[in-house]
Amino acid sequence: MMRARNVTGLSARGAAMAIALATTAIPSVLWAQEAPPAVAAPVAPTPPAGINESVAAVVNDDIISTYDLAQRMRLLIATSGVQPTAQNLPQFQREALIGLVDESLQLQELRRVEREQKMDIVATDDEVTEELAEMAKGNNMSLEQFLGNLKAQGIGEETLRQEVRANTSWQRWIRGRYGSRLRIGDDQVKAVQQRLAAAASKPQYQISEVFIDANRVGGMDTAMTGAGQLITQMQQGAPFPAVARQFSAAATAAAGGDAGWITAGEMAPEIDAALEQMRPGQLSRPIQVKDGVYIIYLRDKRAGAGGMMVSLKQAAVGLPQTADQSAVEAANAKLVALRAQVTGCGDLEAQAAKTPGIIAGDLGEAEIKDLAPAFREAAESLEAGQLSQPIRTSAGLHLLAVCAKRASGGEGQTREQIENRLFGQQLSMIARRYMRDLRNSATIETK
Repeated sequence: MMRARNVTGLSARGAAMAIALATTAIPSVLWAQEAPPAVAAPVAPTPPAGINESVAAVVNDDIISTYDLAQRMRLLIATSGVQPTAQNLPQFQREALIGLVDESLQLQELRRVEREQKMDIVATDDEVTEELAEMAKGNNMSLEQFLGNLKAQGIGEETLRQEVRANTSWQRWIRGRYGSRLRIGDDQVKAVQQRLAAAASKPQYQISEVFIDANRVGGMDTAMTGAGQLITQMQQGAPFPAVARQFSAAATAAAGGDAGWITAGEMAPEIDAALEQMRPGQLSRPIQVKDGVYIIYLRDKRAGAGGMMVSLKQAAVGLPQTADQSAVEAANAKLVALRAQVTGCGDLEAQAAKTPGIIAGDLGEAEIKDLAPAFREAAESLEAGQLSQPIRTSAGLHLLAVCAKRASGGEGQTREQIENRLFGQQLSMIARRYMRDLRNSATIETK
């Protein structure tokens, strides 16, 4: 059986779902530039109770009942920390129905694959129980306490089990079918590194995001209204990570909306314009872009870097400025021979120690613009792990090894971090296209 593994960005609700039973507010959550508008008093917090049980939707041949819909609405309320009001109940109902339809399509597809390929993909009851136990642990509860807490809010255990089964199984299938085929090439990593280096002088922002997909929710007006309602709820204490997990259509939803550090120019111009006016700790107004609406929480901000930092090692042969040509050529031959034996910074000193007359050492980290001119050119042109040709200075001949490069003014992304981010983005894009195709080919009737 293919084992389940979490895949960041594949689901806005399932993979990293933590039940937000506590409602810790975001510190200093404010409107950018203006105070929040007055908010109507909330209505009684039992929204689904008045829905009569009947058929809410039919997905191919599967029926979604209004009982299922009411249960999912209660689960959304419990997991988002958003208090139900007369204004946001349609949003809860819409999100709940979209989630149930998507899960129905996913399970139909997975069972079709199981029949055709004679393999087990859909999570078993025991596997779902294991996932629930992990959720309970994440909330510092036993499984019994966790399920009891949900029951006290009118949420049946089977409602959560069904959502976990669908999300766990779908992630397992996407990862198993496509994950092993994805390859992140050196050219892709270098392109990101070059882009980060080029953007090093621009302001950088640490943000969390919620993206409301206008196509998914029924139009831009609906997306704007929903975003405004969510902002009001977060100002009143709903935790941003819980709201992002339940309502965001961005790939960061499963991570609570955490997009990490971004550089000006990476996101839509409308978002850049809003970030320029915000201070750390602020929550943006709804930001309309081409395909939907963003809510941005600015966690931190830093000025752009002045240049690039480089970590260097060297192997050198001492030569006075007055050394004759034969001495220079002999030293050059030693370093060229050493260069052929060295694989990088890791073995430079050990290999140099085998050749009399060569001294090797760690030069530490410095900003490229502060290096001596002879070293600066090599540091700018070489990638991490590469070695220069012998460089002549007034002190001798030097073989320079670039151990690492990063943007000054903040921690640079490692190669592994870049690869993981690219892998997650590509896998998330595949999953979204897969779901789009399933929806387009399905017969979906909503009542």
